[in-house]
Amino acid sequence: MANRTVKDAHSIHGTNPQYLVEKIIRTRIYESKYWKEECFGLTAELVVDKAMELRFVGGVYGGNIKPTPFLCLTLKMLQIQPEKDIIVEFIKNEDFKYVRMLGALYMRLTGTAIDCYKYLEPLYNDYRKIKSQNRNGEFELMHVDEFIDELLHSERVCDIILPRLQKRYVLEEAEQLEPRVSALEEDMDDVESSEEEEEEDEKVRLSGSLTVEGGIIMGKGWGNGPFLFCFQTLLFNFL
Repeated sequence: MANRTVKDAHSIHGTNPQYLVEKIIRTRIYESKYWKEECFGLTAELVVDKAMELRFVGGVYGGNIKPTPFLCLTLKMLQIQPEKDIIVEFIKNEDFKYVRMLGALYMRLTGTAIDCYKYLEPLYNDYRKIKSQNRNGEFELMHVDEFIDELLHSERVCDIILPRLQKRYVLEEAEQLEPRVSALEEDMDDVESSEEEEEEDEKVRLSGSLTVEGGIIMGKGWGNGPFLFCFQTLLFNFL
């Protein structure tokens, strides 16, 4: 049947991948026009083309629980189970932000905790705006990094209950994951390094431009030309 998971699919979190979506929502997806007309016969390669047409993220909406195209394609990917390399390419895609979001959601649903942190956390640096459709069918603006934060910290996203995610600090303590360095921390480190280099350069420049002549410190290269920096030697004659 068209709604069955592919034969060679691996179980995810101990269950059929499609079962990660609740039954009532799954049923609504199978009955939707988008699923029947746009998702029939899709392969992993063809899903990319459909994902490029997405214009918003979202789960279900309306009183009769209508699924969004984004949710339909998520279930389709769970059904055909694309290779991990394909999903990684989805996530790395910078040209089509909804392709990236689709890959991120799929990775969160099916990936290990290490993979989720490894591939999703870099997207915290993506601040582009995206549209999200809420339960009332209304559109709201959010940002890519907000969506990623929901994937890593919320229990439900796009009306799908997310699998439990192991805490990051546990993986760090087990030395399975490097501590995360935010973009802000990296920028601060760069600024501090730059300031230290400038201070060192200034010390070298000053020390190289000073000479002592007859008890007077002479400096060249400061300002618009040579000038007398200094100070006179103190002479003590007590006799």
